[in-house]
Amino acid sequence: MDYKKFVYEQKKREKALKAKASKVVIKEIRFGPNTDDHDYDFKKKHAEKFLKDGAKLKAYVFFKGRSIIYKDKGEILLLRLAQELEDIGKVEQMPKLEGKRMTMFIAPKKK
Repeated sequence: MDYKKFVYEQKKREKALKAKASKVVIKEIRFGPNTDDHDYDFKKKHAEKFLKDGAKLKAYVFFKGRSIIYKDKGEILLLRLAQELEDIGKVEQMPKLEGKRMTMFIAPKKK
């Protein structure tokens, strides 16, 4: 009987700790290597909104077919995004090519 009570109390404590833990939300934004200025600005506004809401941002450039030859354009695009969002977020991971996508993570700055 004592052991069952102990296990019950332990589960109760773990549940309370789990409820207090903050959940990390990751929002994604996808670019192409030849994304135009208007599309870029539109997606940048969404990125600002996500970071202001407290979510992490995963920005990536997806290379289709032979567009992998524009790796430098994709990296420039992501670095430009990081520079324009530096007042509301900080870069957690610099652009890194994994297969056909170049990924970068941005976390919101603490207030």
